[in-house]
Amino acid sequence: MESLQLNNSKTSVAVVGVGYWGKNLVRNFYDLGVLAALCDAELSVETNYSQIYKGVKFYRDFESVLSDPSVTAIALATPAVTHYEMAKAALQAGKDVFVEKPLATDVKHGEDLVRMANTKGRILMVGHILRYHPAILKLQQLIQEGTLGKIDYLYSNRLNIGKIRTEENILWSFAPHDISVMLALLNEMPIRVSCQGSAYLNQDVYDVTLSHFNFPSGVQAHIFVSWLHPVKEQKLVVVGSQKMAVFDDTAEHKLTLYPHKVEWVNRIPTAVKANGESVELEACEPLRAECQHFIHCVESRISPVTNGAEGLQVLRVLDACQLALQNGPVQLSPSYASSAKKELSYFVHESAYVDEGAVVGAGTKIWHFSHVMKGAEIGERSIIGQNVNIDGGTVIGNNVKIQNNVSVYTGTIVEDDVFLGPSCVLTNVTNPRSQVNRHSLYETTYLRRGCTVGANATIVCGIDIGRYAFVGAGSVVTKSVPDFALVVGNPAHQVGWMSRHGHRLGSPDAEGVMRCPETGYRYQGVESGVLRCLDLDEEDPLPSELSVGIKSYRQLKKENEHECSVTRS
Repeated sequence: MESLQLNNSKTSVAVVGVGYWGKNLVRNFYDLGVLAALCDAELSVETNYSQIYKGVKFYRDFESVLSDPSVTAIALATPAVTHYEMAKAALQAGKDVFVEKPLATDVKHGEDLVRMANTKGRILMVGHILRYHPAILKLQQLIQEGTLGKIDYLYSNRLNIGKIRTEENILWSFAPHDISVMLALLNEMPIRVSCQGSAYLNQDVYDVTLSHFNFPSGVQAHIFVSWLHPVKEQKLVVVGSQKMAVFDDTAEHKLTLYPHKVEWVNRIPTAVKANGESVELEACEPLRAECQHFIHCVESRISPVTNGAEGLQVLRVLDACQLALQNGPVQLSPSYASSAKKELSYFVHESAYVDEGAVVGAGTKIWHFSHVMKGAEIGERSIIGQNVNIDGGTVIGNNVKIQNNVSVYTGTIVEDDVFLGPSCVLTNVTNPRSQVNRHSLYETTYLRRGCTVGANATIVCGIDIGRYAFVGAGSVVTKSVPDFALVVGNPAHQVGWMSRHGHRLGSPDAEGVMRCPETGYRYQGVESGVLRCLDLDEEDPLPSELSVGIKSYRQLKKENEHECSVTRS
């Protein structure tokens, strides 16, 4: 067996637990070219797999995996009761973590894992595999587009004469998948949960449960799970006012729509049946897609679809089902669940405000006395400094740094990797008057990817600041700035070119090429007023080895001046 290597992948995954389900993770991570190690207490694992997975390390104890510096990510396919302690140890060791469902068996433990992952900047992903199934992805799209009409009711059956566990009941073993899907399809948390079940094989270990959910929108749902069933059934039904959808994971055609109608004749409802319509789906193995998504998130540092916060929401519902199973119906607060999810995906200082309706990406930090207004969109891993105001209607990309005392007004579009210096001024009306309302006349200003705006600079609205352009401190920019241009003064005028790494480019050589003193990348004018990098496309990410500076600006300047003096002598 040969692995299918991912291009330039630096991820190396250790799968811990090579049993009933873990062996499937092993196969996929190996085929994707990122499998570094297997860990299982059974000696037979190395014996059975050493010839199949060549070049892969084998460990019998988890501590050895944690101490292996070549392992960057860990996939846990161990019993649910071990998830918390093992995931916690992996995060503390600086590893990214994929953990099979459920995230933990205790809500407080789940909250602890999510906080730890956010604090340490680690990827935490939960193995809710159905969220990566092409049928569920398509069903989610159909619901969002309104194809099914108003959703009235959902139910799922997950039944089998399957692997019977003693360390967890059927609810915790089977139901997480369907809970995850229902929360995603409805985009809301239930407000009331009831659950009934029976234990036939082992006392207090339920073999069959039926959970019922009431949602704020009025939708109701139930989940029936059993591992004491004569035939395998994995079916989800969504009943809408326009169409009904059936996802049957055991059928050849996984997703079918039924345009049944109900007509009222003499005030009596009568069902009018129609033929089912099979939905074309992308040919994709859900587990392969899930593993690929984990690798992509690890390498791009973006939050997974089934991140820790999503896993925590599922865990809260599971916990409510367990309580209802023992004590009767449980009431949940959807507002608490919603706010908890937001707090866990990004950081907001206690003195800052993020209005309901603002969109903020995972890993973003919003500091003292800042205000993000309704309708604003901020990407992932951005930093919003002190006393910053972001209006509704603004769009801010990923990895943007906004320093103190900056107001970003409606109509401003800030692309990825932009740096806005302290107290710089952005505008959206050229000729503002308090007596004249020009809210419908806001002009759009684009700050293109990677550009820098210096402290106290003013950007007149309706212009473009080009990619990797550099606006000097205190400048007043009244017209668009080309990519890589260095502008200063009032009004700002171009005085040179800057490299992507923020260094002023010197005089071109005989071939018209200028070099960045830090990276050696070559830059050349391709036409009048247009500069391009010859070694890296402007849209490509920086290679990881060049994304952290190792020499100061003055040190590089001094070295460059020395080289020039040697050349002249």
